Order: sequence, then C-alpha cells, then structure tokens
Amino acid sequence: MKTWMKGMLILALAGSLSGCATAQRADILERDLEEMKRRLATTERGVVTLREDQAGELSSRLDVLARSQADLLAGLDSLRVESQAQSGRFEDLVMEGNRLREELSLVRNDLNLKVTALEDRLVKLQSQKEVPVAPPSAPQTPEVLYESALEQIQKKRNYGRGRELLNEFLKSYPENELAVNAMYWVGEAYYGEKKYENAILQFQDVIQKYGAHPKAASALLKQGLAFHALGDVKNARVILHKVVQTYPQSPEAQKAKKRLADWK
Repeated sequence: MKTWMKGMLILALAGSLSGCATAQRADILERDLEEMKRRLATTERGVVTLREDQAGELSSRLDVLARSQADLLAGLDSLRVESQAQSGRFEDLVMEGNRLREELSLVRNDLNLKVTALEDRLVKLQSQKEVPVAPPSAPQTPEVLYESALEQIQKKRNYGRGRELLNEFLKSYPENELAVNAMYWVGEAYYGEKKYENAILQFQDVIQKYGAHPKAASALLKQGLAFHALGDVKNARVILHKVVQTYPQSPEAQKAKKRLADWK
C-alpha cells in the first residue's frame, strides 16, 4: 500500500514537473519569437533607410548630372553663337578687302591712263617746238657739266637752261654714276617751271629705270606732289602712300606722312 502510494506520488510529481517544464519552454519560445520579430522589424527599418539613402544619393547624382548637362548645352550654344559671329566678321573683312582691292585697281588704271595722256601731250608739245635749242658747249668733264646744271636750277632758278645742260649730260654720259641724279633734276626743273605733266613723266622715267636707287623714293614723292599741284588729290594720296609702303625707312617716307597728315 505504501509502495503504491509512493508510485502515485512520483507520477503526480513528474506530471507537475512536466507541466512546469512545458510552460517554461513556451515562455522561452515566446520570448525568442518576440526577439525575432524585433530583429525583423529592425532589419526592415534598416532596409527602408538604406533604400531611402540610396534613392536620395541617386537623385542627388542625377541632379548633378542634369545640371552638368545643362551647363554643357549652354556652353555649346554660346560657342555656336560666337562661331557664327566670328564667321560673320570674317565675311565682312573679306568683303572689305575685295572692295579696297577693286578701288585700288580703279585708281591704278586711272593713273595709268593719265600718265599715258601726259605722254601723248608731251609728244605733241615737243613736235610743236618752232626752233630747236642749240646744244650748249660741252664742259671738259661730266662733273663740271652736272654742277653747272645744278647751279642754274638751284641758285639761279634758270630751269630751262638747267634742263638743257642736264640733257646734254645724259646724252654725252649716259653710263655715268650721276646719270640718275641728272634725270631726277630734269624733273625738278619741270616742277620749278610748273610744268607738272612733264615733271610727272620725267619722274616716272627715274622710277622705272632706277627703282632700287635712293633717288627713286625722291622721284616718287615729287611725282605725288606734282599730281596734287594739278588738283588730282586722289592720285597724289595713292602715290604718297606708295612712298611710305615701298621706302618705309627713307626720309621721303617721313615727308610723305607729313604731307598726308596735312591733306586730311
């Protein structure tokens, strides 16, 4: 009897202990479940935050790219406008250059026509001379003859006599080193007599025959002054500009600049 009762008590105690163990396990499982839910919620919040951060960063980068693209397009538009403006200015310069070349060509043609006309007039004047001038007696040396001619022109202002002596010098000594000076002073004699057409033609002979000689610059300058004396200011200015361009380092170039400034 006592043994049976002891067995019953043991079973009852075991059942009680089993119930307690089951309850404890349930509590542990419930706590684990709650912990898992908490962790899951935390993970979800982290994922959402990460997505938001990534979306914000992506949006920011897209905004930067959009601004960069807008700036690039604006720069391209500015370059396109500037290129069109430069192209327009270049075309204007080309047109202006063509216009100036045409005007210069017209002036040169006009100058050639006037020189030709002056040559014709000179031929007619020479053919109409009634009595040829007797040649002067030739001095002993070319230098003496040359100096005698200059004295007539520079000191005595006897331009006609000076020209006669110079022409005699050129006829007798065409290869002399003073020949270019003699040709030039024949033009100066015509200029002193106000025979500007004859002076222009004479100076032209000096320029064509002795273009590299220093006297060519003087002849070109005086030719321009002769045109101006005839009232042909346009051709006079063209010739003085040519003096400056062709002989920029010469004293004649400085004189030409001063004359051009005075004629403005």
